[in-house]
Amino acid sequence: MATWAIGDIQGCHDELARLIDRIRFDPARDTLWFCGDLVNRGGESLAVLRLIRSLNERTVVTLGNHDLSLLAVSVRTEQEQARVNPELREVLFAPDRQEILDWLRHRPLLHADRELGFAMIHAGLAPRWDIEQAERVAREIETRLRADDYRRLLRQMFGNKPDTWSGKLRGIERLRAGINVLTRMRFCDVRGRIAFAEKGAPGTQRPGVYPWFEVPGQAKREMRIVCGHWSTLGLFAGLGVYAIDTGCVWGGALTALRLDEEKPYVVDIKSDRPPPAGKDAD
Repeated sequence: MATWAIGDIQGCHDELARLIDRIRFDPARDTLWFCGDLVNRGGESLAVLRLIRSLNERTVVTLGNHDLSLLAVSVRTEQEQARVNPELREVLFAPDRQEILDWLRHRPLLHADRELGFAMIHAGLAPRWDIEQAERVAREIETRLRADDYRRLLRQMFGNKPDTWSGKLRGIERLRAGINVLTRMRFCDVRGRIAFAEKGAPGTQRPGVYPWFEVPGQAKREMRIVCGHWSTLGLFAGLGVYAIDTGCVWGGALTALRLDEEKPYVVDIKSDRPPPAGKDAD
């Protein structure tokens, strides 16, 4: 019984299929964790979603910013949906569109397995959050995403403000702040203010901000964390964090991390695809 975490796929179906074969995934006994950003840019997002959904009981998916963006587009007018890129249009106008989008909307933003000793998120955690606090914030957002009025949240959830989590926040600002931390954070300052413009590797950022897992004085976390979102960071293991977005869609690799071994190890599939034209990492 193996448990593997897989980094950002972003529509790279062929690499995903080869990686699943490489790790000898057995759907009768093994489990796959996905760190989010299943869709966009790789050209085969619909095939990726169908494949992962077909393994439903053997998978755990945490939502990434690209997944939430797809959901946000899905509640716009049909004319607006028709103007997005061809890859996402294929999802939005698929015959099984509603089943796929409803399945995606019911995925969590944080998954914690205390027996395994790992928690999974897409991007980062606020400096003062322990795992229990992060779970509370994630559950608030998930409840709204799964409610009958979920369209209201999807229409208002994006924006760079608030850029700092506070327990005093209320309403849409509270939800947006939580989403920004869990699905968009790379760098922040000691107060947890997110540096949205900083997208490079550690060492390239302006003074006063840190990789979210290196902020001085951050809360002690009792579990190891596996995450994605940060292709310019690449494969990273340290400080209780395993970052596994190795930039498949940018010509890097798609990485799987074995979680149930005493010493986690990686298996990857190299990508030879050219980076998407005119796109920056986000």
